[in-house]
Amino acid sequence: MSPKRTAGSTPLPALGRRTVLAAIAAAGCTTALPSMTAHAAAPPTDSRAPVERQMRGMWIASVVNIDWPTRTGLDAAAQRAEFTRLADDALAWGFNALFVQIRPTADAFWPSPFEPWSQWLTGTQGQDPGYDPLAFMVETAHTRGLAFHAWFNPYRVSMQPDPSALVPGHPARTHPEWTVSYGGKLYYDPGVPAARRFCQEAMLDAVRRYDIDGVHFDDYFYPYPVAGSDFPDDATFRTYGADYADKAAWRRHNVDLMVREMRDAVRAARPDALFGISPFGVWRNATTDARGSATAAFQSYDGLHADTRGWVERGWLDYIAPQVYWHIGLPVADYAVLAPWWAEVVRDTDTELWIGQAVYKSGAAGQPAPWQDGKELTRHLTLNSTLPEIGGDLFFSAKDVREDRVGDFAAMRLAHWGRPVLGPLPARLDRGPLPPPPTVEIRREAGTGAATLHITARTHGRGDTPFQYAVHRFPGRPGHRPDRGNGTLVAVVPGGKHAVYRDSTAPAACWYAVCAVDRVQRQGRMSRPVF
Repeated sequence: MSPKRTAGSTPLPALGRRTVLAAIAAAGCTTALPSMTAHAAAPPTDSRAPVERQMRGMWIASVVNIDWPTRTGLDAAAQRAEFTRLADDALAWGFNALFVQIRPTADAFWPSPFEPWSQWLTGTQGQDPGYDPLAFMVETAHTRGLAFHAWFNPYRVSMQPDPSALVPGHPARTHPEWTVSYGGKLYYDPGVPAARRFCQEAMLDAVRRYDIDGVHFDDYFYPYPVAGSDFPDDATFRTYGADYADKAAWRRHNVDLMVREMRDAVRAARPDALFGISPFGVWRNATTDARGSATAAFQSYDGLHADTRGWVERGWLDYIAPQVYWHIGLPVADYAVLAPWWAEVVRDTDTELWIGQAVYKSGAAGQPAPWQDGKELTRHLTLNSTLPEIGGDLFFSAKDVREDRVGDFAAMRLAHWGRPVLGPLPARLDRGPLPPPPTVEIRREAGTGAATLHITARTHGRGDTPFQYAVHRFPGRPGHRPDRGNGTLVAVVPGGKHAVYRDSTAPAACWYAVCAVDRVQRQGRMSRPVF
């Protein structure tokens, strides 16, 4: 991630911004919203047509102990307790997916045969933390019905530039020809084929061995440029770039290879896992390329050599989650310009679009006025709701969601997350056998009127159990084979062989039917309705 990355400095008027702002004002999101604590459950106040599927993701960063573990040196029990609390809170806050950084600096949050244990676990690179953090995190997320996306940084080796400071035997020390020191950090050179293949194998080890739901890259490919200094890969270019007169095109080719080859390898190793990227929010400015956005910002295509638009057009990604970390009205990079631009990029493709949201800016010292009133995230999601191509959001990052300094995240939840949703279901995974319907028993409390559903899986001997249960409520008797369209999704419950759901607001005459949901978010047939 690049939480401190600025958009640019040269103003450029945002096209169509008045129209967009008028729509937001008409939606009522420029008025004050009640404050609520981060742990409070959001009541179903959203009066718009309900959305049944949406990505609601939270980034959990491990580099320099941003989110988890909160500091180095915690013992295994304390680390597990911290992550368990994060998962419990994520579920209570309304998230359905965690994006956890497990390879922040060419190291590992699992016992990797390729790279050393991460220093961000114990404070000492290579030191065994005494348990398998990745296995624990995946299980902890899944038992709560949360998808677990493994977040990797492909090329960053160290937050400091000296290879000798790495643990003895580190691949970057045994293969110095793979590495480059730049801007006070150490990187694997993306132009060295052997380095690229090594990074891929190091990441794929986790993909093959752990039951993850996705592979996630952020915005770091070639590093962000340092003023007055070019990335020192002249020798690499002479060795490997003979077919390219233009070094920038060669660099983009190297990044393209990493993306396309990882997509292919992830699908081969774990076909149901998603592969996606969260790039810097501006591909190119329209003043540089007519296909670009009406912005005047840093350009990922030129600065990071990441052709993010091209990856969507070529079908290399299951999703793209651009970091649109700017407020509505910022002249150089207006959210109200970039969200529609990205919607246009993914239109008529099979790539899901989720927007990276900068909750870390809400109420932060030095941020401009729109980030201080506790309503900017609400304005963002109100705009998103006018763009059907946007299928959800990712929030950076967990500690800022918890702190929620001015109630921005809580207000957004109140306005937009009042109804439960299933996770996204990309088109390529919307096939295959569906989970069988569960059996459901209901008990009603005479005094309160609450309904308690006892749900039991039917696996037909396959040994698999549902990942979640989708509870649908009907105003009257729905018939022997209920139609989901006639009911309301009132809860998405963590799965397993047995589950219990208590509806404290059950109308007296309502009926229920429940669908089992598998790991890729396919809903099976409904259970027999119960009253």
